[in-house]
Order: sequence, then C-alpha cells, then structure tokens
Amino acid sequence: MLYGLLHAVVPPVAKAVWRPEVVGLENVPRTGGVILASNHRSFADSVVVPIVVPRTVVYLAKQDYFTGTGVRGYLTRSWFEAIDMLPVDRDDAKAAIASLDTALEVLADGKAFGIYPEGTRSRDGRLYRGRTGVAHLALTAGVPVVPVGLQGTERLQPVGARLPRLAKVRVEFGEPLDFTGRFDGVPAGRARREATDEIMAAIGRLSGQEPAGVYNERPGGS
Repeated sequence: MLYGLLHAVVPPVAKAVWRPEVVGLENVPRTGGVILASNHRSFADSVVVPIVVPRTVVYLAKQDYFTGTGVRGYLTRSWFEAIDMLPVDRDDAKAAIASLDTALEVLADGKAFGIYPEGTRSRDGRLYRGRTGVAHLALTAGVPVVPVGLQGTERLQPVGARLPRLAKVRVEFGEPLDFTGRFDGVPAGRARREATDEIMAAIGRLSGQEPAGVYNERPGGS
C-alpha cells in the first residue's frame, strides 16, 4: 500500500515543487531497453531523472538503504522501492559484477536503466572519466544510450545534506547513441573504452562541465 502511494505521489509532487527545466525529452525512447547515462552531482540525481521521464527508470542503490530495521528502515526501504531502485553491495567486487547482470536483465525486459559512468558524485564540479560498465551494458544488450546532462542538482542536495532544497535544475537529454555494429572486429576492451569515451563526451557537452581526465575515487562512507 505504501509503495503504491509513494509511486503515485512522489514524482508529480517533486516535479511541481522543483519545476526542473527539461530539454530534449523527445530523445528518450518511449519503449524498449535503453540506458540513460548521466553526470553525477548529487544524491538527488536518481530522483530528478525519473520524475521527468514518462517511463520507469531503474537505478541501483546501496544495499544499506534496503536493510534498515524499525519504522525508519521500513520507510527508507519503501521509498527506494517506490522510485524503482534495486539494491547492490558497492563494497563487494563480486556483487558489483553481479549488478551488471541485474542491469542486463532490466534492459532485456525492455526497461530503462539509469547509470552514472563516473561511478560516484563529483565533489569539485568536474566531469570525471567514465568507467566502461556503461559500454559493456550497451554493447552486450544491444540497446541505445541516451546521454543526460544535469545542472544544478549539486545545489538541490549538496554532498552531506540530508534533505533536498529548492534550486534551479536543468535536465537535458541528448540524441541516442547507437553502437550496433560499430565495433565489429574490435577487441572488446578497446570497444568498451572508445564507446565509454564517446558517451562521456556527449554528457560533457550537455552538462557543460570541465573534464577532469581522471577517474573519480569514492571516499569511504559516501
């Protein structure tokens, strides 16, 4: 009952309160498996994208959010389930690999899967180098990648803030990137790297961020 209530209420209320500027929504396919790959500025990113897309967008979230006890644990778990999050243990290497299989299942079911190729939130505003999991998913599943540029979400919910604030947010969707047949005969590692770099370049054009040129390492506990 709580799941249904949250799922029906949260997106329209959040959209009405934040009133994000949305550009290029026509670039998101209405049906079929698709990857929405965006920059990552805030914890709120995984809420902002789904509330503006007219279809379910599945994200992975820390397993801790689904294992709490008591009333708070129940409410937290219900919240993340209501916004279509799936649990993953980010500190377990095997579980991280298994999360790619989970994502492939989501795409095989014809759903939209949201991912942050940077891996973790940018704390200095720069766009970090993408990890190749996004290309692995696109090339394996044979689905398009829609690059997404988020602006302002770092003010909506800054790193360390427990609750979102009012802030001007812009969400821009770029044209889908289709890698079908593009890397035939190319070694898998090179194909994943080149596809990922193309995705990140597209995200950078949409977000306007300065490229960092290095990977973003996740601080402990973030």
